[in-house]
Amino acid sequence: MESFSFGKSTVSKNGPCYIIAEIGNNHQGDLKIALKMIKTAAGMGVNAVKFQKRDNRTLYTKSMYNKPYENENSYGSTYGEHRDYLEFCWDKYVEMKKCAEDNDVEFMCTAFDFKSVDFLEQLGITSYKVASGDVTNTPLLEYIAQTKKPMFVSTGGATLEEIRVAYDTVTKYNDRVCLLHCVAGYPTEYEYLNLNTINILKKEFPDTLIGYSGHDYGILAPVVAYMLGAVVVEKHFTLNRAWKGTDHKFSLEPTGLYKMTRDLRRVDVSIGNGKKVVHAFEKDPISKMSKSLYASRKLQAGRVLTADDISIKSPGGGIPPYKMEEVLGKMLKINLPEEALFSFDYFE
Repeated sequence: MESFSFGKSTVSKNGPCYIIAEIGNNHQGDLKIALKMIKTAAGMGVNAVKFQKRDNRTLYTKSMYNKPYENENSYGSTYGEHRDYLEFCWDKYVEMKKCAEDNDVEFMCTAFDFKSVDFLEQLGITSYKVASGDVTNTPLLEYIAQTKKPMFVSTGGATLEEIRVAYDTVTKYNDRVCLLHCVAGYPTEYEYLNLNTINILKKEFPDTLIGYSGHDYGILAPVVAYMLGAVVVEKHFTLNRAWKGTDHKFSLEPTGLYKMTRDLRRVDVSIGNGKKVVHAFEKDPISKMSKSLYASRKLQAGRVLTADDISIKSPGGGIPPYKMEEVLGKMLKINLPEEALFSFDYFE
């Protein structure tokens, strides 16, 4: 598939890069912050904002839900309390989705379980993100695929064989799928990014769109990924990296998100059409910087030129140095002062 569309969006192998700002749980459970993040990300030029939806009681075992979770990033005394604090109710999701629509960005969400899919279907979501942890969860993949809505599937921690199983599971029902190269490190150091995996995915899944979901620091990797063929880029976004929470430290703040988006857009502009042309605006600087052949001293008419009679100097605009051999041995028709610019009209 060369492209697919959803909502107001189109993702295509021919670009431009589709940019997703992953807000995730960086809103800290505060609707006002979530709405501000949507508006800010939209102002930075992204195509979509993305959240995460979990039904915690069914998603986690009782022991995991009730496990003590007291640390600097916790919003509750147990892991379940922590996760519940970060969940939004129906009314808040409706408000966030409307905010995204009002700010002309797609509202996306990761569904972590079956009940969350049902919730998002009722909300009217236009696409689904599948987290790396669910790339082997074929029942969930199948359940989402049957909605017939585009799926963006992260592949962190998965083998190529597991990615193949996920792909085959989804495409039984839905061919609108984008596989996102991802490394499940939070954060991921550059030495582990292995962005050439994008080329492997392109080769193994030639009929599928390929993207990149990054947990790296900074804005370099998304541009490299796009140049390698990842037509979707997902990056975590925050308003303040110093905020409480595990994802903030590798998320982009507004300035970083703006710069990443700017650079990804510049890629398309800067690649050009592949034809070598000389632009009109190049002529003056090249004339100033380039060299021409000049008389190294006063020269009399009738003189047969030798190398000692010629100097190479700036500015250009006369006979270029690569035509030196065509000048040597020529006889002058006129007298020339020192540093006169040679012209072929001056020779017999």
